[in-house]
Parts: sequence; C-alpha cells; structure tokens
Amino acid sequence: MTFGPLVTTDWLAREGNTADLVLFDASTYLPNEGKNGREEYLKAHIPGARFFDIDAFSDPDTPLPHTLPSQGRFARLAGAEGVGNDTRVVVYDQKGLFSAARAWWLFRYFGHQNVAVLDGGLPKWLAEQRATETGEPAAAQERSFQVNVHARKVRGLGDVLEAIERDDTLILDARAANRFDGSTAEARPGVASGHIPGSQNLPYSRLLRSDHTLQPAETLRTLFSAAGVDGNKPVITSCGSGVTAAVLLLGMEVAGLPEGALYDGSWTEWGSRADTPKATGVV
Repeated sequence: MTFGPLVTTDWLAREGNTADLVLFDASTYLPNEGKNGREEYLKAHIPGARFFDIDAFSDPDTPLPHTLPSQGRFARLAGAEGVGNDTRVVVYDQKGLFSAARAWWLFRYFGHQNVAVLDGGLPKWLAEQRATETGEPAAAQERSFQVNVHARKVRGLGDVLEAIERDDTLILDARAANRFDGSTAEARPGVASGHIPGSQNLPYSRLLRSDHTLQPAETLRTLFSAAGVDGNKPVITSCGSGVTAAVLLLGMEVAGLPEGALYDGSWTEWGSRADTPKATGVV
C-alpha cells in the first residue's frame, strides 16, 4: 500500500521504529551557505535516520550538480542503505523543506511509490522538543532494489528548448524572485543571471507556512493558479540545480494538480551555456 506524499511528525514519532521503514536526512546546501549537509546530520538528526547524500545519488560523470544517476547506481546505493521495493521511505531535511523533495522525486522517478516527505522537516521536529541523536548510524542490512524508471517525470535541455519554441508548456521556476529577474548574481561561477524566456516564477518558499510545513491544498491551488498552472498546459519545473524544482512538484501533487516534470539541468545548465536564450526582469 502506498502512502504520502506527506507524513506528519506525530506519524513519524509513532511509526519511526517499524522494521519496514527507512528514514533519511536528505539535506544539502547552496554553495554560498557555508554548510555541509552530512556534517550537520552528524551533529543532530532524528533517531534512526540515515543520511541521503544527494551528491552521491547523482551522475558523477557530468559537471552539472545533482543530475540523475544511472539506474544501476541508484539501485545499488538505495539497496546499500537498506531500501527494498517493499520498504516505506520517509525523507526530511534540515531546513524544513528544501532538498527533501529532491530525494522524494528521485525515488518516485525510479519507480518507488512508498515514499513520503516529513512535513516541516527537522525544524518542526526540534520545535516540538523531540529527541535527536548524533554520529553515524549502524550499518544497514543491504537489500535488493529493482528500479522501474518513470521517464515522463524528467525533461532535458532539448525538451525545454522545444517547449519554449512551441509555447505549449508552462515553465515554472522555483528560485527566489531576485534570482529569477536577474537582479542578483548566481552563486555558481560562470552561470548567467536571469531566467528561461517565457517562464513564470513561483518561489518554492511561498509554498511553505511559518513552521516550514506545506500550505494547505486550497492555498497551494491558488498559488499555482496565479502562476498560470490551470491543468490545461503541461508543467516543467526548474530551479538552480534541480533541487527546489521538486518542491513545486510535491506541492502540485498535494494540491491535486496534474503531474509535472522536472528540468534536471535547471538554471545551472541553461545559464552556463552560450547557446540558450535568456531573459531578465519581472514577467
């Protein structure tokens, strides 16, 4: 039986010790934040959580950050962490909701439906004065994980170029407004400022409440509608490096909207190329 896409801290407190559940801290940080997800995990994590290294669960043979790994790599790494095809997986991150959705999307892309995001993440867990632990977890019992790729969940550079030429798809950018309009420089060297021409901006942070939980479904539908998501055009989400674009996809699912796809290279790929059109300013 599938569950999710969200679970609450109360649910995790009840279910966290069950044998068929694997909990992951999937935290990562932007290059200019000066933090390391694994190091912060070792300082404090939810009891029983393992670290989901988004950089490891990526393609090591491309200069782009966080792009999809091969089927074999994902299967090997997931199995080594104790995930089998019948395992329930819960992911969270240290910001509340930033990178956990990327791990959620990866599992879904590789065919694992039994995956959910902890609503509010570590900040909500800590605010409720729940227990944490430190250090490395015990070694996982390795399991076999068989992938079943859902290719419709991802788009590449060529797909996005075709989409903006035909104007039949909505490109939705999850970055902050000042990055989208080009008024601030990108953190990664060699990446231009601005956005994909014709795209719309819906910063992922607008989908969150003050306690880092997702807005209710009705509010999410209003936010997406204002950004042009009406169910008539397919949606491709983008961001800096394919991380917070997954927050928009999670929000769309919670809102009951048609499934979107993620542009995996996102702005790091688009903004670093000389042959891609770029726009600046407010749409």
